[in-house]
Amino acid sequence: MTGRFDRYLLTQLLMLFGFFALVLVLVYWVNRAVVLFDQLIANGQSAAVFLEFTALTLPNVIRIVLPVAAFAGTVYATNRLMNESELVVVQATGFSPWRLIRPVFVFGLFIFIVSSILAHLLVPISSARLADRTQEISENMTARLLSEGRFLHPAGGVTFYIREITPVGVLSNIFLADSRDPDRRVTYTAREALLVRGDSAPSLVMIDGMAQAYDKTSRRLSVTRFDDFAFDLEGLVDAVSSGKRRPNELPTSTLFAASQATQELTGASRARLLAEAHERISNALNGLVAPLIGFAALLVGGFSRFGVWRQIIGAIVALIFVQMLTQAGQGAVESDANAWPLAYVGPIVGFLLAMGLLLIADRPTLLRWRRRSA
Repeated sequence: MTGRFDRYLLTQLLMLFGFFALVLVLVYWVNRAVVLFDQLIANGQSAAVFLEFTALTLPNVIRIVLPVAAFAGTVYATNRLMNESELVVVQATGFSPWRLIRPVFVFGLFIFIVSSILAHLLVPISSARLADRTQEISENMTARLLSEGRFLHPAGGVTFYIREITPVGVLSNIFLADSRDPDRRVTYTAREALLVRGDSAPSLVMIDGMAQAYDKTSRRLSVTRFDDFAFDLEGLVDAVSSGKRRPNELPTSTLFAASQATQELTGASRARLLAEAHERISNALNGLVAPLIGFAALLVGGFSRFGVWRQIIGAIVALIFVQMLTQAGQGAVESDANAWPLAYVGPIVGFLLAMGLLLIADRPTLLRWRRRSA
């Protein structure tokens, strides 16, 4: 009886968790896919690149939705078991709330393990790969400008033409028309030009040329001749990576070490690196705490013909409170590395809250005594 009930409840939790996780992942994925579709397809990338980018974003999306899906699955399963009086029957056989929560705790451990694998392994690998592929796409976009004998339109209102590219990389006979400003059209022509890499985006350095600016309001044409002129290509091509890595692309062990080389690689402080490492662990712990809060909160009310909607709302508020504490603690670690224990305040408070709710469910006289005293 004992083992069969544990397996039954655990099966219900896993099934409903899978359903809610699938729905939430699809919602997040569709929102992200729409943005990626606009960015990649509009820049001339293939559908294969679009699918690759969306696949690389999935591990982080799954990591984000796991605690929420676990909480929703637990609340839904517990509410259904209470409405069908299954929990009432089990409690009548002598199962205490402390005993009932055992399969929920096993379920929470499963969520914690999966979240840890994602946070410490899959998400850093996919994030690093996504950054590398973004860099490759950026370089390809820059290379698209180096097509001789063709009129190119790298952005709306911009026309670019190169008559010839010499073997040493000099662009000969350049034509560039910029009409992105509806009130002013500028046309650049130059004998030669060079494509120079900048901090945020490449620049087109034109040599021995002329700029013709036509103001549509005043209907005046101004002509300026120049020996050399730099045209910033930011907005026409993607930003060029400086070779730096973001903290979320690095392994957890590297973040905990927080060496000087890692700080230079990421441009982040030691506190920021440690905050990222502790954040991965605390967020995974929230995956363990979330189902415990949901289950314990519903047990407090017991069976009622009017449902347990008050307990459900209370559980949601408690989960939001725990998440706020987690984020506040992580923010404190970013400011001071020595404050790293604060990163775990949220999960600890959530666990204590769940245990407190179980105590009340196990001893309902405590709640009645408080009401009488009030």
